[in-house]
Amino acid sequence: MLTAVYKKVRSGYVAWVEEIPGVNTQGTTKAEAKENLADALREFVAARRMLTG
Repeated sequence: MLTAVYKKVRSGYVAWVEEIPGVNTQGTTKAEAKENLADALREFVAARRMLTG
């Protein structure tokens, strides 16, 4: 299980996956940040698969 962290900032929210450095994003709303974080995680996993496949 991975931990998603959301932090409220002046421009909206920043978000990251605690266990995977570099998987981070932002959004104007928490919902947008959550969607963007899911996309970032998918891209990370796809890139790792290409590198290790």
